[in-house]
Amino acid sequence: MRPGEKIPVDGEVVEGTSTIDEAMVTGESVAVKKQPGDEVIGATINKTGSFKFRATRVGKDTVLSQIVQLVRQAQGSKAPIQRLADQVTGWFVPVLIAIAISTFVIWFDFMGNISLALITTVGVLIIACPCALGLATPTSVMVGTGKGAENGILIKGAESLELAHKIKTIVLDKTGTLTEGKPTVTNFVTLRGTANQNEFKLIKLAASLERNSEHPLAEAVVRYAQNQDVELTDVLDFEAIAGSGVQGYVSDRFVQIGTKRWFSEIGINTNLFAEQKHTWESLGQTVIWIAVDGEVEGLMGIADILKPTSIEAVRKMQKLGLEVVMLTGDNRPTAEAIASEVGMGATRFCENQCDRHTYT
Repeated sequence: MRPGEKIPVDGEVVEGTSTIDEAMVTGESVAVKKQPGDEVIGATINKTGSFKFRATRVGKDTVLSQIVQLVRQAQGSKAPIQRLADQVTGWFVPVLIAIAISTFVIWFDFMGNISLALITTVGVLIIACPCALGLATPTSVMVGTGKGAENGILIKGAESLELAHKIKTIVLDKTGTLTEGKPTVTNFVTLRGTANQNEFKLIKLAASLERNSEHPLAEAVVRYAQNQDVELTDVLDFEAIAGSGVQGYVSDRFVQIGTKRWFSEIGINTNLFAEQKHTWESLGQTVIWIAVDGEVEGLMGIADILKPTSIEAVRKMQKLGLEVVMLTGDNRPTAEAIASEVGMGATRFCENQCDRHTYT
């Protein structure tokens, strides 16, 4: 599989590493890193690297085929109210036919007019016909599940639709549901924050270096520079240090971008922005440090920002009397920041087993 290609079937990576966009299946907007031994899902998109994989499920056994089958089963399933309607219809139709025949006999006996008797009989059949009773429910189920699938909502069956009016609590995922699902640079400060030209130069150095990295945070830095029309330049001796950061020569300057821990290990002083780092991390942001020629020059705060519609959507659900809960595997400060911003009120956390009132 080469970058940009769609994975044809489900399988297991046997050689190479890459990141894969699985949003179509899982809803997770951030590309997922894959390496030998990891599973890949058919119809997802290979983003960056090249790899070989062994097909493990094809045809009707693939995840995508099972999703399609789930939608078909939901469209053909019967809600409890529909089964009741079918039972009523089973008795109602014979009774209706008997009433129609009786109507014909009575009108013909009393009036002696066969045309009038037929018209009256047909009127009884048309008015009392249980078509609406027998067709409305399955039609609504089919349309409802179909429209849901078009909008990325999978409904397990007709019974779920019938029970929907009893919902009291809505549980929302954070990443990709409430938020954009991709990291975005939200804050940027330089050693000489008032010097705009210095800030511009530092963005250029940082983005040029990060353009060579496949990390999602690196993509955020590059997007930030592109949005400001910064022209990037070539990098020499690029090196990525796993779990720490990246480094290389940009315009004859030695640039390093990474974590505070890594900077401390290689002897770079990080005291300059200590207070700023603490403030941003308390807001749930990931902080990366930027050093030029061995000296810290700037700090970036990166976060998964809310979608423009999230606050209004949560507010509307709360007006309906629903309890809105956010469930996330992210760290506590980030969860608190998003919950507060979206207007969920008090948040509670659990480490292992969570009751239904817990925000994590």
